Amino acid sequence: MKTQAFYIAFSLFAVLFTSCEQQNAVKKQRHDVQNSDLQKTISTTKMAYISGGEYMPFYGAIDSNEVYVAPFLMDERQVTNAEFLKFVTDNPQWRKSNVSRIHADTNYLKDWVSDLELPKNAKSDAPVTNISWFAAKAYAKSVGKRMPTLDEWEFVAMADTDTVNARDKKTYSSSIISLYMQKDRQYNSVKQSKPNAWNVYNMFDLVWEWTDDFNSILTVGDSRTGTNEDKNLFCAAGGSSATDVNNYAAYMRFAMRTSVKARYCISNLGFRCAKDTIIE
Repeated sequence: MKTQAFYIAFSLFAVLFTSCEQQNAVKKQRHDVQNSDLQKTISTTKMAYISGGEYMPFYGAIDSNEVYVAPFLMDERQVTNAEFLKFVTDNPQWRKSNVSRIHADTNYLKDWVSDLELPKNAKSDAPVTNISWFAAKAYAKSVGKRMPTLDEWEFVAMADTDTVNARDKKTYSSSIISLYMQKDRQYNSVKQSKPNAWNVYNMFDLVWEWTDDFNSILTVGDSRTGTNEDKNLFCAAGGSSATDVNNYAAYMRFAMRTSVKARYCISNLGFRCAKDTIIE
């Protein structure tokens, strides 16, 4: 009986293992299909040079060291409706009727009239929204760029129009929060407000933005080592404490990031691209 029971248990395990392996294989195939033959898309977006430096992350141990951000390039503004339309024109697998549900939920480009027709009355130079992290990452790859890391984005976000680090100013956080509270700001055109001290536009006044490791503050290990797997982007394992309790605007951003998954598509969530640089 023990031998029979063992055989049954082993058989069930083999079936479950095989089934799991098959499901993983199917998921991998879908991912490969989604990103195979990704056609290059031309991007003429001007990029700002960010010289880098050290900054204290909003989340981390109170006695943690500052994080060094290496020099990089960041798009001066978000990716627009017109640019994303060009991307899906060149890459049919990312059109709203073709996208895999593994890579985007049912809100993906939900307001678009059709695969290649923008929402009615939409501005072509407004930030594209209702796109998933996967779609943003594919777009960045197609234009020969990447998505900014959380540290890179937050480093640039410290700036106001006058200085690259305005976090000590009394009005810094409150002015950002007032922008966050404005309704329907995502429908406005890019570059209608002043750039910050890095010559980067619209960090706060239009949309929330995806970052490459958007949910890394709730993962095991340190995202800054580059060792996190993709699953760590949306598998929360434990939070840490805030280092700057006065920066409520940053708290709002981190709360937003930890509440979403990579396939989510939200009406006020867009993205911009970044790129490595050899300039020191």
